[in-house]
Amino acid sequence: MSEVLKHEKVMTDPYAIPVPVLVAATAIIMTRCLGIALEVHEMGLAGLVNFVQLTAQSWRDTLIFIAGQLLFFVQLRCAFALLHGRHWGRTGYALSQLVVVSYMLLVHAGWLDSALFTNIKEGQLLIMQKLPDLLVLMLLFVPACSRDFFRQR
Repeated sequence: MSEVLKHEKVMTDPYAIPVPVLVAATAIIMTRCLGIALEVHEMGLAGLVNFVQLTAQSWRDTLIFIAGQLLFFVQLRCAFALLHGRHWGRTGYALSQLVVVSYMLLVHAGWLDSALFTNIKEGQLLIMQKLPDLLVLMLLFVPACSRDFFRQR
C-alpha cells in the first residue's frame, strides 16, 4: 500500500468499464429477468400453460412468440457483451429496442393483430413499458465516459 502512495500517478486500467455502462448492463439483465419472474408469478402455472397453448394456435402467433424469446436472449447477450466492453453490445441492444418499439407501434396502430398483444392498447402504456429501456439507452449513449469508452474500442 505504501508503494502506491509513494508514486505520484496512480495506475488506472484503460479497459475498466465506466460506471454508466456497468449500471446499464446490470439494469438490462435485471429488468429482463425480473420481468419474466413477475409475468410467471402474475399468470401462475395455469395461466402460463394457457399462454403457451394460445401461442400454439396459429403459425403467426408461434413465430411471434419465438421471435420474442430470441429478442429476450439477444438483449441478454448484448448485456453480457457490454460487461465485457464490447461495442457491438451497445449497438445490438439499441437495434433490438428499435425492433421491439416498431412491432409495439404496429400493434398499437392496429396493423398487426394477434391474440398475444391484448395488453398493448394505449399509447401511454407503450411509453411506460419502454421508459426503463430508454433510460438504459441514455446511459449507454449520452455520458461522455460511455462514448469515450466505446470510441476507444
